[in-house]
Amino acid sequence: MTYPARPPVFGKRKEPHTIIIAHGDEIRHFTVRPWLMALLGSALAAVAIGYLLATSYLVFRDDLLGATAARQARMQQAYEDRISALRAQVDRITSRQLLDQQLMESKVSELIARQSQLTLRHGRIGPMLERANTAAGALPAIAPLPEQKPDTSAALASPATLTTAYAPEAELRATSASAFAFWSPRAAITAESEADHADKIFVTINQSLRTIENEQITRIDALAENAYQTADTIRDALQTAGLSVDVDFDKDEATGGPLISADKASMFETKVKELDQALDALDQVKDKARKLPISNPAPGLAITSTYGVRRDPLLGIPALHSGMDFRAPTGTAVRVTASGTVTKAGSNGGYGNMVEVDHGNGFSTRYAHLSRVRVSIGDSVETYAVIGDSGSTGRSTGPHLHYEVRHNGDPVDPLRFLKAGKKVVKFL
Repeated sequence: MTYPARPPVFGKRKEPHTIIIAHGDEIRHFTVRPWLMALLGSALAAVAIGYLLATSYLVFRDDLLGATAARQARMQQAYEDRISALRAQVDRITSRQLLDQQLMESKVSELIARQSQLTLRHGRIGPMLERANTAAGALPAIAPLPEQKPDTSAALASPATLTTAYAPEAELRATSASAFAFWSPRAAITAESEADHADKIFVTINQSLRTIENEQITRIDALAENAYQTADTIRDALQTAGLSVDVDFDKDEATGGPLISADKASMFETKVKELDQALDALDQVKDKARKLPISNPAPGLAITSTYGVRRDPLLGIPALHSGMDFRAPTGTAVRVTASGTVTKAGSNGGYGNMVEVDHGNGFSTRYAHLSRVRVSIGDSVETYAVIGDSGSTGRSTGPHLHYEVRHNGDPVDPLRFLKAGKKVVKFL
């Protein structure tokens, strides 16, 4: 028969579990507390879990160690590959910098050589330019002017500075960390910007030197053209006056040949040679012109009688006047109209006191009615030298200067000589 369980009565406690062990006559009993049972169960569970974990560790330890070692090997290999790539990049950049440095050094040497060449040219053409400026005067209006020089303030760096810009900043580091620090993108950009700046400097310097070379050639060419024009002007003026000047300097004579481009050095030598030829031609024309009696024997004095047939002042009949007369008060200085040698000096019939000068090439001049003769036969005189004083000696009606020009002993009109002299005197 089963009785229903009765609820515990308040105030009563549960009895602990008792374990009774009987062995023969001996009977033992143990009282088991609930908390003791929980403690024993926990200990047994901990031992079981520890055993399972230790067994799992021993089983999977080799796999874990192998995976860790493989991962470390892969990381080391990747790191070594990265280091090798960085070293190769450093070597390439270093080689490029060395090549750029050699290129810059060659450019600097080339610039120095060009500058030295320009200095030598300047020293060579300096006296020639002075000679040209003295002989031919200022540049003509049609002469091409050199272009404006570029601003070279940014190109005033020294060759050492230009070379240093491409020199390595420091030796290569041995470790990868220093390689990262030195060859950073910012450092590469800075080196590239410095290279661009140096290239711009070289371009500016080359433009400046090229401008100087072109200016030298233009200046020489303009002076040569000016010398030829001056010589042509003198020769044309003398030929217009009927005075022949036999100088062959035709620069436009017929020429030909294949077209071969010339460098600056050859062009410079050619232009210098042309300038030298032009100056020689100009010197020849001027030397021949100076030997012609084209100056005024009495500057600033009026002409009272010209060359040709006129009424004789004493007899009143037509007669040939072999020269021209200048109104000159007694004592006025009389100047020789060209360099030469005195062949007559003294009284000469109707000429009175007269000086005759031989100028060569068949030309001679006479200065008559002088009150005083200041030279002697055989004296060498230069243009504008004073050879006597005006007066009224000989067949004369009053103080004046009688001036004659003779060619091969025959009188010619002095007026055309004076007109030619007015045109060319500024060039002589």
